[in-house]
Amino acid sequence: MKIQLLCCQSSDESFGRYIADGLKTELELKVEIEKKVAARKGLVLMIEKRMLDSIERCISTSELTDVQIADARKLSDLASMLDTLGHERLTYVVGQKIGSHHIHGTWVSLLLHYLEQDDDGMFRPRDHNVSTHVAQYVFIPLLVIEASKAFSKWLMDEPEASSLSDLLQSIEDKLLEINSKVIGDEFHLATRA
Repeated sequence: MKIQLLCCQSSDESFGRYIADGLKTELELKVEIEKKVAARKGLVLMIEKRMLDSIERCISTSELTDVQIADARKLSDLASMLDTLGHERLTYVVGQKIGSHHIHGTWVSLLLHYLEQDDDGMFRPRDHNVSTHVAQYVFIPLLVIEASKAFSKWLMDEPEASSLSDLLQSIEDKLLEINSKVIGDEFHLATRA
């Protein structure tokens, strides 16, 4: 989504925010390491040196200062990015929020994948006998294809951009055709409503 949004916005400010946003965590880690080093009266552990060197490489290649990174506005959240790109709220709910159940350890995650209820109504751990639904293999590739189309239009001149976009569209069409054969036409009906 970020690539697609950057390509659609195509501004120095957007790219700068993207770079700075990715480096904010590095700055936070740098500060934490420096606190530990200060607490040891300047003794830098080898792992800390490697981490600090890596952080410095990332920052120096960005051509941003620590202050510029710290002061940069955060990128929009994913829901806002999807909205800006013209996606329905449903894309965010299904693609991000539902998918986050396992990351956050919600009741839904436990119930669908880790617990089973016996005849007495008691919950017990279940075997890992839940297979991935075929739709899970379609959603991400469709987003990648969409981002690739935006990137090719941003990066390439015509007629190459159109040629690649047409190729990507044919891949998307084939993916949706296969998906329809596996789960029926519900995806097409839902996306056209």
